[in-house]
Amino acid sequence: MSVQRRLLVVSDSDSYTKWGAALASTLPPSWEADLVVVGSTVLPSDRQLRVALAGTRWQTDVPRSAHLDELAPLVGDLRPDAVLLALRGPLVRVIAPMLQVLPDRPVLVSGFPGLTIPAVPKAVVYREQTDLVVLHSRREVREFAALAEDLPAAPAFGLATLPFLAARAAGSAVVDGAGGEARDPEASDVVFAVQAKVPATREERVALVGMLAAAARRQPRKRFVVKVRARKGEAQTHDEQFDLADLIADPAVTRELGATMPANLVVADGPMAEHLAQAEALVTVSSTAVLEAIAAGVPALLLDEFGVGAPQLNLVFEGSGLFGDAEALAAGDWRVPDADWLADNYFHERGADDWLAGLEALVASRDATPLPALPRHHNLAGGALRRAFERRRMLGAHDRSLLGTVSVLVAVPSRAALRAARKARRRLRGEASAIAA
Repeated sequence: MSVQRRLLVVSDSDSYTKWGAALASTLPPSWEADLVVVGSTVLPSDRQLRVALAGTRWQTDVPRSAHLDELAPLVGDLRPDAVLLALRGPLVRVIAPMLQVLPDRPVLVSGFPGLTIPAVPKAVVYREQTDLVVLHSRREVREFAALAEDLPAAPAFGLATLPFLAARAAGSAVVDGAGGEARDPEASDVVFAVQAKVPATREERVALVGMLAAAARRQPRKRFVVKVRARKGEAQTHDEQFDLADLIADPAVTRELGATMPANLVVADGPMAEHLAQAEALVTVSSTAVLEAIAAGVPALLLDEFGVGAPQLNLVFEGSGLFGDAEALAAGDWRVPDADWLADNYFHERGADDWLAGLEALVASRDATPLPALPRHHNLAGGALRRAFERRRMLGAHDRSLLGTVSVLVAVPSRAALRAARKARRRLRGEASAIAA
């Protein structure tokens, strides 16, 4: 008889809640699971939570919410074997130490809800006080393992199929166009998945609106759906400085583009799976949604009009065969992914997943001997005041601590002065280089 285990998922934003709930829903029956959403600057609305939890074991539940100060007592009451910190990296850094010091602390797990290539040191540094980090492709595991070799301490890395992708083997069915989700055979929507961070500038985002509008005018029988993650006033994992929905509705943008917005260019929210069921194609600049489309057998197009590289968050798609330009969008020239790229990037065979075996080994080790507290190795200057500022920056108005208030009064002017000094040094180095030339 297998031992019954318990996992507690602690989440913050809508995307991390979606990921954490979906990952926990892949656990075998020997695992029970609880979910709590921590109040922070990116606290999802009730609507966002319903969308994020669709298709998970919590899809009919109202998730528990908690203040950060209530989290350690909650872990003490539930006594989970493991806690999945489905949180932004800086908040993992705040919460992990709180759980490290609990008697017979649980196994601490973290991870990412989307694309993490190229791997960067801070992604590991934020999670250095966790035991296991869940990654989602062979390539991610290689890059993070190589990165960890140069760090004083790093967690173990485990491989898991992105939990909201359709169940399938390594990709031959995907390339052939067979999907894992039920799709309308008359599907004709072209779904554009918005990414909050790219393209970055207003000029680029207005240009993107122009491309979508031109494609909609050229293909008037199709509905071009700009699929947004959040409605006005709702928080997201990443701030969207120039909201695409606002730009589409802005008369000034219409004047800039020199043409009215076509009626078949619309904005919508809701679960991506529902949109893909009606989709002829998925278009984006860079979004995990393209992986959902591949899994559902929906052709895709990654717009390369704004470049391909780390700043565009699309470097991972090099070699995928999915890139195309505005003309490809206007012509409806959709793409299917390269099979070799699939096998190395997110569509490995399920038998390669080892995160659960790693988790259960850690839990078994904890059964035998309490797990040690993992020290923090990075960014130690500033001590308690720094940690208070890190907490306040992540929690915002949800931080009740007096030290958090003090830290803001000290840290904000100090950070402004530091940035000004760095800017001055860069300017002086530039002037010196110009003189030398």
